Amino acid sequence: MKVFSSEYTFDYSWEECSTANWRKYCPWNDKSTHVIAVDTLSREIDPATGILRTERLITCHQQAPAWVISLLGGSNTSHVYETSYVSPADKRVTMCSTNLTWANILQVRETVTYQPDLTTSSPGHERTQFTQDAKITAVCGGWQKIRTKIEEASVERFSENAKRGREGFEAVLEMSRRVFGEEKAREQAKLH
Repeated sequence: MKVFSSEYTFDYSWEECSTANWRKYCPWNDKSTHVIAVDTLSREIDPATGILRTERLITCHQQAPAWVISLLGGSNTSHVYETSYVSPADKRVTMCSTNLTWANILQVRETVTYQPDLTTSSPGHERTQFTQDAKITAVCGGWQKIRTKIEEASVERFSENAKRGREGFEAVLEMSRRVFGEEKAREQAKLH
């Protein structure tokens, strides 16, 4: 098993990040063109805790090497199952995802959190701490050396994708702030 971890601080409030998270794969994000569809499977609020729990199926077009597809079968379409928990009381979003495609060969378990960054935020300038951890395990048979190579290559690719994902989410956050700011200004103009 190999582990990928990263942290990043977004220069946006937790409210902005937790709201924009639902638009992460929209046309505003030119870094996520590989995402074909995001289907919400279920969504419910726990009446005791107020936590919003959502299950989604994310369908992607991945560029798997041609030799992998010819050897293992399948296609470039992959599916990821995601469960997210939004706790407004704790100001915390937790997203857990796992690959469904080729899970009998490689298992990827990712956990992402968004929460206010209390150490660098100041009144009027709130920031959000993002943490990302992934455990990548080759479960295919064969020699340990082959499994290790598969895991190392997967961590490298995961790292590249994580960087693009952060860049894309920054674009979504920027556009959200602008669009909602313009809408708020229009609404205020109507009141005057």
